[in-house]
Amino acid sequence: QVQLVESGGGLVQAGGSLRLSCAASGRTFTSYDSWFRQAPGKEREFVAAISWSGGWTYYADSVKGRFTISRDNAKNTVYLQMNSLKPEDTAVYYCATTKYASIRTDDYKDWGQGTQVTVSS
Repeated sequence: QVQLVESGGGLVQAGGSLRLSCAASGRTFTSYDSWFRQAPGKEREFVAAISWSGGWTYYADSVKGRFTISRDNAKNTVYLQMNSLKPEDTAVYYCATTKYASIRTDDYKDWGQGTQVTVSS
């Protein structure tokens, strides 16, 4: 089983930036890795995904042009650079990994514990 640990969340003003990290251990397969988020009272939603090589990325329309997903396989870490943050980006952010490309939460079995991102107006 893959263990995932997110870090980098915090409180930031609107227009600011944060970089989230997701450190993985116990990985036994090349993977697609994604970030999801869940705001209070809302369902968990897809944010961004990246292939093992990093050559393919995919973003939700709500973050396209503001967020960038990347990875460093030597460090077993996936990143989410978040710029031009908005109050509506406030949520718990989770990383997840699976063997194939997907934006569906049901396709992911390995999840981190989440990191809180709060954007003040």
